[in-house]
Amino acid sequence: MNIIHVIVLAIIEGITEFLPVSSTGHMIIGSSLMGIADDPFVKLFTIAIQFGAILSVVVLYYKRFLQSFDFYVKLLIAFIPAVVFGLLFSKKIDALLESALTVGITLFVGGIILLFVDKWFNKPQVTQEKNIGSLTALKIGFFQCLAMIPGTSRSAATIVGGMSQKLSRTAAAEFSFFLAVPTMFAATVKKMYDFYKEGHVFTGEEIKLLAIGNIIAFVIAMLAIRTFITYLERRGFRLFGWYRIVVGAIILGIILSGHDLKMV
Repeated sequence: MNIIHVIVLAIIEGITEFLPVSSTGHMIIGSSLMGIADDPFVKLFTIAIQFGAILSVVVLYYKRFLQSFDFYVKLLIAFIPAVVFGLLFSKKIDALLESALTVGITLFVGGIILLFVDKWFNKPQVTQEKNIGSLTALKIGFFQCLAMIPGTSRSAATIVGGMSQKLSRTAAAEFSFFLAVPTMFAATVKKMYDFYKEGHVFTGEEIKLLAIGNIIAFVIAMLAIRTFITYLERRGFRLFGWYRIVVGAIILGIILSGHDLKMV
């Protein structure tokens, strides 16, 4: 893995992490096309640079993280399902991360769903995070578990989950951002622990690449969040739906034509 690979993957992460298009799916495809997907450090890198992305949420919304203890209680409640499902099905999830077919299918199907989300949930009753109840937070947490299937998109799953509980698009998106902080931090810590447990040791060069990747992901994610919220308020999800359908169809077309997209 070289500095060019780092820059490309960090930009992909920064742009896609909080958009409903699946950052994991895009980085799996990106690393595969660059021929580096089978490297253990690359697999760690694609998870670890999420730390830079979640820092952008903390910086942009720092006042929300200082407002009340109840804020953290709701995040914890929403986070619990992911912890339970992650521990129970970690091996199956890792196996799915190696499947280009899974990414293609979930991108395509998720795109179709996003085409209709704005019509399905067009009568929101909750417009602010402070009005989200504990039961609603828990339900959104279960929706987040769907994102363990690569290509689904954690952002898409939690935003749609929020809207299904009568949250406005903006409230659902912002709660999705907040929930990303404990979820992605835990995923990063676990991945780094697993990397160490498997006998790998970070080299000075790898530490430098991780630092650069996180800085780039942080900057790009800040821009992406601001742009996404503004666009979402005005236009909704249809553009993202069509994008997912096109990308998913391309991936499936490549696979069905007999070509191999190497995930490992």
